[in-house]
Amino acid sequence: MNQQERHHGEFKVPGGKLVVADLTVSGTRLSQVSINGDFFLEPDEALDDINAALTGLSTDATRDEIVAAVRTALAEDAVLFGFSPEAVATAVRRALARATTWEDHEWEVIPPTVRPTLDNLALDEVLAREVGAGRRRPALRLWDWEEPSVVIGSFQSLRNEVDPEGARRHGISVVRRVSGGGAMFMEAGNCITYSLYLPQTMVDGISFTESYPFLDQWVMQAFRQMGLEAFYVPLNDIATEHGKIGGAAQKRFAGGGMVHHVTMSYDIDAEKMTEVLRIGREKLSDKGHRSARKRVDPLRRQTGMSREAVVEKLMEVFSGRYAAVEGSVSAAEAAAARELVAAKFATPEWIARVP
Repeated sequence: MNQQERHHGEFKVPGGKLVVADLTVSGTRLSQVSINGDFFLEPDEALDDINAALTGLSTDATRDEIVAAVRTALAEDAVLFGFSPEAVATAVRRALARATTWEDHEWEVIPPTVRPTLDNLALDEVLAREVGAGRRRPALRLWDWEEPSVVIGSFQSLRNEVDPEGARRHGISVVRRVSGGGAMFMEAGNCITYSLYLPQTMVDGISFTESYPFLDQWVMQAFRQMGLEAFYVPLNDIATEHGKIGGAAQKRFAGGGMVHHVTMSYDIDAEKMTEVLRIGREKLSDKGHRSARKRVDPLRRQTGMSREAVVEKLMEVFSGRYAAVEGSVSAAEAAAARELVAAKFATPEWIARVP
């Protein structure tokens, strides 16, 4: 790094304040460090303590090392409002280009193409790994499919989640995805699913809890334009005042890539869902509901828009906010996904890996 160059990094704490790191690099060490922003801090002298703690740190310091240095330097009576040592670490690492923002990347939007559900699942792994390896741009991909499926989370028990008789009766295949979270009941046109493929540098210093709303800020903007005020219910539910409309899940891969995806109900046959998903009955009982329709609150009713129009709005807002261009799944990526389906996603060993 240029020893004379001033480095600048910013991090807006989700639901909190802006933290800015201005610093110079001397050799392999941080110098002339200034942490600033619209946060609150008591006592005033604590800011000098933070700057002193960061001065002299290695440019290769990890997030945890930066956090530890800040925490050690702060007096017991120091109070941080609207930010944290973790936020400081993210701002510093962004100044050093160790952590990135939306604006640091060129984005693609991949419009929906009808694919087998298994191909959609495999593409999540293939494209996330390609982004991590630097072989493709980060992207938003909208799913589409025809065959009815239940997609269970990576760590869910097959027998506990799915009623096999109900699945057979309704002709619904059962598959497993790479990310955690709950089951997705997916018939053609009944929900909207998208996946974000991004480098993990974008969530550097952000907790798992914070990363969900951080990566879906654009979705909340799109909902506002559709007349909905949506919000996150920790950890991974998206809801409005009328109830839950969707859930998110993530998987972070070795190599630096990750996938963040969301499934939102559009017009679900709730009675069929409860005949196929055992967990649906338990959740309803736990919530005191007699009918699934009181828990699943479809976007069709809340927006009055067609599914196609909602998808178009999502792509429009994402493209406008992040200057994304239209992209596609390459022939090589599609072929790699089909190979992964055969080797992993379609195998009984994977689908029943948690019996």
